Amino acid sequence: MHVKDLKTFPLFSEELGIALNGHDDRVLFKWLLASVLWQADVAPEIAYRGFRTFERHHLLEPNRIVLAGAAFILHPVLHEAGYLRYDGFFARNLVDMCQTLQEFYQGSLVRLHDMASGPVDLECRLNALRGFSRPGVNLFLRELRTIWSKADPEPLPEVWQMAEKFSLDLRKVPRRSLEFVRLEAGLLRLHRGRFLRRRAQ
Repeated sequence: MHVKDLKTFPLFSEELGIALNGHDDRVLFKWLLASVLWQADVAPEIAYRGFRTFERHHLLEPNRIVLAGAAFILHPVLHEAGYLRYDGFFARNLVDMCQTLQEFYQGSLVRLHDMASGPVDLECRLNALRGFSRPGVNLFLRELRTIWSKADPEPLPEVWQMAEKFSLDLRKVPRRSLEFVRLEAGLLRLHRGRFLRRRAQ
C-alpha cells in the first residue's frame, strides 16, 4: 500500500452517498447519525446497514427519532440492522441525543456550530450529546474540516501511528485541506484493516 493509494479510497460520508453541506441541517444530521452508528463496536458492514435501516424507516431527522422512541429504535430498527448485542441503552442514548439537539439547538447542527466559540468548544458541545463518543465526534468533524470553519479535531493517535509507519509527515499537509481529510481517513482504514473499494477516478 503506497501513500498515494490512501487518497483513492472514499471518505466514510461518500460511502453512504452523503454529500456534506455545512448549511443543510438534514444532510448534517444524516452524517451525525452515521457517525454515531459507525462509532459502535460492530463490523463496518453492520454500521452501513444500520444507516440504511434508519433511512428505510424514515428516521433521518432528530424529531422523528424522538417521536419513534427508544423501544422502536431498538426493535425493529437496530435489530434489523444487526445490532443484536445492544440493549436499550444505545437506543435511549440516541433518543436523548436528539432531544438535546431539539431543546438546546432547535434541532439544528448549524445552530450548534454557530453557537460554538471555536473548535474546542464545538467538540465539547458535541461530546456533551449523550452517546456520542470521542471517536464518533472525531469522525463527524474530520470530514467537515473543509466545510465548517470551526471543525478542526486533533487526529486520533492511530492516525499519527500509521503516518509514522508509512514515513508520512502529516504536519506538512494543511489540516484544513481535502488532501489531509483523505489521508486521515485512509490511514484509519489501514489501521482497522478496511481495504474498501476505491473511488471512481
